[in-house]
Amino acid sequence: MLKPILAASKSDSRLAALVDEAREYAQVYLLAKQRHKGCQGAGELMTLKEEFKDTVDTVVRYCKDKAYVTGPSDYDLDSIAKELVVMSR
Repeated sequence: MLKPILAASKSDSRLAALVDEAREYAQVYLLAKQRHKGCQGAGELMTLKEEFKDTVDTVVRYCKDKAYVTGPSDYDLDSIAKELVVMSR
């Protein structure tokens, strides 16, 4: 699902901005998840995850409205986060 979104972001500045925002949230979320140990900080991690999910949902909604992607919009949040971070390097 991410490849067509990234391809469309090259010609759509609004989508590019949304993807950049999602990428930033992905980096913070993955870093916090990596440092999370036990129950300490679990609330903060869940908040970061929800904020990241909200940004990804915004990207998906925008892409569906513009018909950049079609079909089901189910996704694995951790996989999307990893892909976004890898693509930003």
